[in-house]
Amino acid sequence: MSTLVSSPAGPLRGSVSVPGDKSISHRALLLGAVAHGETRIRGLLEAEDVRSSAACLRTLGVELVLAGEGRATVAGAGFEGLCPPAGPLDVGNSGTSLRLLLGILAGRPFRSVLMGDESLSRRPNDHVARPLRRMGARVSGRGERCLPPVRVQGGRLRPLSYETPIASAQLKSALLLAGAQAEGITTISEPSPSRDHTERMLAAMGANLQVSGTTVALQGPVRLRGGAFTVPGDLSAAAFLLVAACLVPGSRVVVENVGVNPTRTGALEVLAAMGADLVVTPLAGAGGEPLARVEARHSSLRGVELGGELIPRLLDEVPILAVAACLAEGRTVIRGAQALRIKESDRLHSLAVELGQLGAKITELEDGLEIEGGRRLQGGDSQCYGDHRMAMSLAVAGLVAARPVRVHGAECIATSYPDFARHLAALGAVVAEEEP
Repeated sequence: MSTLVSSPAGPLRGSVSVPGDKSISHRALLLGAVAHGETRIRGLLEAEDVRSSAACLRTLGVELVLAGEGRATVAGAGFEGLCPPAGPLDVGNSGTSLRLLLGILAGRPFRSVLMGDESLSRRPNDHVARPLRRMGARVSGRGERCLPPVRVQGGRLRPLSYETPIASAQLKSALLLAGAQAEGITTISEPSPSRDHTERMLAAMGANLQVSGTTVALQGPVRLRGGAFTVPGDLSAAAFLLVAACLVPGSRVVVENVGVNPTRTGALEVLAAMGADLVVTPLAGAGGEPLARVEARHSSLRGVELGGELIPRLLDEVPILAVAACLAEGRTVIRGAQALRIKESDRLHSLAVELGQLGAKITELEDGLEIEGGRRLQGGDSQCYGDHRMAMSLAVAGLVAARPVRVHGAECIATSYPDFARHLAALGAVVAEEEP
């Protein structure tokens, strides 16, 4: 188990390109696998979660090459080209891999078992299993919450009209991938917008898809065609560097070629509302995804209240926004974020415990957090509970604490941002990795 030590130091300055967007990287591989013809990908995130998707696809008989430097090639053979797996499909720590594969495998005429690591084995999938059963698939897991390992016996599917109880891109994507194999129109309505990467990619690959507000309708069955995709930089990864720049005096950090899909930019909106000095310069996009150059400077932040339909657009950024709130003047209240309890860790509880131990005045709510800002963090030892976003958030906290923060178990950062410590150091941060 490795430890990442971050210490207070001088300003952060420079320009960096963050890894490819994790959500889009998963989808490029998975949709490329069920398309017809070759899919060529540039900018792919080569981290553990995405490698889990690639490994599962190989077990299903898909030929794909991860060529390094973000380049990959997938030889798609359509949904019908997938083969019965010889053993369980191990998705590691990747909930995205598990749920999107459930949607794909629901329509295939064979039995599959999806399993993951200890953390993933505690994460429920009943919200995906229930509508897939209505479409005709047999899906089961441990207990009523359908915990992994999850078993799916696929076959001929019926189209579905479904109102989701929560805004969830993983749920919506799983149902669209199942609907792409059904005869007829599958309609998914959400209570508020969630990430729309799947819809954009399906449309780019030839699907007949209509979007109206928070409702998407897909005409199936779909014959997808492969193509060339460039994965933009991950805004969720960029958020750690942007917040660090806002917090460390004298800092100016530029993140190049970052994806600014409007279903993902909630964190930028919240930082702007907190008074952050941000400049977002649009760039020419690729593959239907908008790009921008984002610059952040040291700023005097103030507390805000956030909730409602904004939450699905910044769910992954709540941990680092909580760190910003600890140093902002005034109170920050986060509500409607109960989905954070079923991530890699119970992030609401983890944030309350770990930031509290560092000196923050933070209260855990049933569906969020209440943070009294304006208090300097004190530093010390922290646990990240195997959660990559917790680990990176605590490391950023160490840059503005009174003494170093030691983040134990920081090897989990490789899940989404393997070069995180190196990029921070290149910008001028004092960070060191300690091996056991």
